[in-house]
Amino acid sequence: MCHARRIVSDEIWERYAAYLPGRRPGAWGGFYPIYDNRTVLEAVLWVARTGAPWRDLPTEFGPWHTIYQRFHRRCQDGVFDDGWFARLTADLELDLDTVMVDGTRQSASARHGRPKRGRPRDAG
Repeated sequence: MCHARRIVSDEIWERYAAYLPGRRPGAWGGFYPIYDNRTVLEAVLWVARTGAPWRDLPTEFGPWHTIYQRFHRRCQDGVFDDGWFARLTADLELDLDTVMVDGTRQSASARHGRPKRGRPRDAG
């Protein structure tokens, strides 16, 4: 990952690295391919900051689905429920409460703005 885009400093990373578990054994005794925990954390913070969908995650973080799966597994394990993530965002001075999602929808039906076909009505 490009180090210029990192927002977690080395000092802060050292404080929070222990909260993220390491590799998990695979089905055949090997290990799942690993993306380092710092990159995964940076990706989670990027999604939280931007409000963008996981599919829009920049490729420098790794495959979006892999990063999402790691995040989802950690959520199921309760890793992000321990309050450390809130402390981390406070240490980074990130205000994630201001992230908004625009859920409006524009309709293009005949009832909403498109003129009806046929002869125009008389104004009088």
